Amino acid sequence: MAGPRSRDHSITPEILLRAYSIGLFPMAESADDPEIFWVEPELRGIIPLDQFHVSKSLAKAIRHRPFDIRYDTAFDLVLDKCAEAAEDRPSTWINQTIKDLYRALHRMGHAHSVEAWEGDELVGGLYGVSLGSAFFGESMFARRTNASKICLVHLVERLKERGFTLLDTQFTTEHLKTFGAIDVPKDQYGQLLEKAVAGPDVAFV
Repeated sequence: MAGPRSRDHSITPEILLRAYSIGLFPMAESADDPEIFWVEPELRGIIPLDQFHVSKSLAKAIRHRPFDIRYDTAFDLVLDKCAEAAEDRPSTWINQTIKDLYRALHRMGHAHSVEAWEGDELVGGLYGVSLGSAFFGESMFARRTNASKICLVHLVERLKERGFTLLDTQFTTEHLKTFGAIDVPKDQYGQLLEKAVAGPDVAFV
């Protein structure tokens, strides 16, 4: 379910965090559209952290350590890469308004990146928002085979280690379902969210 549109001057990072705390997140129609709108799905995608699944083939790839995994060392670059058009994603919903807001959240300590590096080249990554013990996954990209998948595995490992209780994926896809993603009704999600954001912020880094 989509809500009213807003231009960049009407949304602050504080408003964005408040929106996350009540189950809303922003999107844009396209990277060129300056407006954003609020989304509140009737079915919300989550990955239960205790049910996260890694395939045998991916686990084998991870054991070979093809990438250097880093956290929060190149947040702006991850954001830019997620916003780029690619063969499997000719357009994205990440516009300049969203970039500015999430960079502000990163400076506030509420937005984080997981990065896959091949030498000095960033070849995959993801970013999201942390609030309380909830982590809201936003977007990911890959320029090498398995790069974003391996970042997701490392994200889940870190969330478990640090005591996070909720991993929000917004929507489910066939790709995410292979990792254990499920859809939960809005009311049930609201209960999980309320519990996760009620306590103090869990440190991601």
